[in-house]
Amino acid sequence: MIAQALSRIVLLACASLLPASAFAAAKTELLLYCGITMVRPMTEIAQAFEQRENVKITIAQGGSEDLYQSARKSGVGDWYLPGEPSYRDRHLPEGLLGDYVTVGYNQMALMVQKGNPKKVKGDPRELLRKDVVAIIGNADSGSVGQETKQILDSLGIYAQVLRAAAFLVPDSRSMVNAMKREEADVAMNWRAVGYFPDNAAKLDVVDLDAKLAQPQALLLNMLKSTRNPDLAKRFMAYAAGDEAQAVFRKHGFLDNKTPVGR
Repeated sequence: MIAQALSRIVLLACASLLPASAFAAAKTELLLYCGITMVRPMTEIAQAFEQRENVKITIAQGGSEDLYQSARKSGVGDWYLPGEPSYRDRHLPEGLLGDYVTVGYNQMALMVQKGNPKKVKGDPRELLRKDVVAIIGNADSGSVGQETKQILDSLGIYAQVLRAAAFLVPDSRSMVNAMKREEADVAMNWRAVGYFPDNAAKLDVVDLDAKLAQPQALLLNMLKSTRNPDLAKRFMAYAAGDEAQAVFRKHGFLDNKTPVGR
């Protein structure tokens, strides 16, 4: 009798040392491949959804093309959010991308040092000025480079800018960091990142003509590799809803009610 009682005490004592999480049901884990530019709003949105649904969302971040290739090669993941719609158009025939929702819009702009000391104007041709150090994105790795190429190609100056650029960067965050280190005077980047508080303190945004730099839809794609399609759809609906759209606006993006077409 005493031995049984002692055994019970030992078991209870051991149990008291275990974290509470050991007794909770394991949370469903989900994976979002998210372009660098949208990480801030999507992190906030994902955290809110985690609380609502008692799930865990991991965000893999990087250049849009690099992320897609990671999702394709790994065969795991639930969503893919690139920085512009051309990635869906390009990769849809491969069969990995399923349904999608529009969660907002972003635009390209020129980014300059605080106060615009070089007096850069809202024209992509400013990237060719002899008296400025310019950088642009790599078209092969991320949406910022892909959209830059499309805009400069429309003006017939992409090859010239490519030769004149001090260096190429893989994504919008790397571009901002280079600008904040004062390695360049001007860059072509996604507009929203210039309004993030820590960036706005050191950099200014010079807007381009909207006819040239058209708003680009941010498409949250469900991956056919998802093992939780119902949860994936609920997250997509939440991200496209009013509460999440307020988060996108807070971070400098246009919301999905903006009257623009793809």
